[in-house]
Amino acid sequence: MFKFLSGNKTTMVSKADALPGRDTPIDPGSTHVVLGTPLQGPWPDGMEIIYVAMGCFWGAERIFWKLDGVYSTAVGYMGGWTTNPTYEETCTAQTGHTEAVQVVYDPSTIDVETLMKAFWENHDPTTPNRQGNDVGTQYRSAIYPTTEAQMTAVQASADRYQMALEEAGYGAISTEIKPADEAGDGTFYFAEEYHQGYLHKNPRGYCNHGFCQVGYDLEAHGQTGTGVA
Repeated sequence: MFKFLSGNKTTMVSKADALPGRDTPIDPGSTHVVLGTPLQGPWPDGMEIIYVAMGCFWGAERIFWKLDGVYSTAVGYMGGWTTNPTYEETCTAQTGHTEAVQVVYDPSTIDVETLMKAFWENHDPTTPNRQGNDVGTQYRSAIYPTTEAQMTAVQASADRYQMALEEAGYGAISTEIKPADEAGDGTFYFAEEYHQGYLHKNPRGYCNHGFCQVGYDLEAHGQTGTGVA
C-alpha cells in the first residue's frame, strides 16, 4: 500500500495534535460489490455490528465478506480523532485511526467466536502497529465491539488465543480491545469508494493476510486452523 513517510508513524498521535479533517463525509458508495447489500444500512432487524482492524483493510474485508452469516462489510477509519479523514491523511499516522472493517452479521447464523477465529488466525496480533512491511499506527490490530455480550466474547477469545500463542512460543497479544464508542472519537468513518471491496475489483491487488502462527480452536486452544483470505 502507498505510504507517507513523515514523522514517527508508530507513536499514537494525541487528540490535540491530530489532523483536523473536514465536515463533509467521504462517499463510500451505497452497495456492497460482492454481497449486494447496503454499505451504510439500514440493516435488517436482528443484525449486529462489530469493528475489526488487522492491518491493510483490503484483505481484512475480504476475509469477512466470505463468511456465512455476514450480511455486509465496509472499510474505513476508526479509533482516532480526525473527522472524516481521507486515506492519504490516515497513512500519515496523524489521524489516530486504524484501517478498520465494519462487519454486519446475523447472530442467528454466525457467532462472535467464529468471527474471532477468522480475526486471530489471519494476521499477527503480537506486532504492535505493524503487519509485515506495513508499519504505523494505522496498521494496529484492534477489535471494537458494540455490545456488552460481544465484549465478553471478544475478551474470552483473546485469552484463549493468548494461551495458544504462548504454548507455541509466540509473544503477547497487542490488539487494542475497547467498546466502539470509546475508540478515539467513537466513530467509524467510511473509506473512499475505490477501497470498498477492493480485492474483488482488483483480484491481483495487495494482500498480506492469511493463516498466521497458530490456530484458534472453537472448542479449545489448539494448533490447527485454516486461513480464509
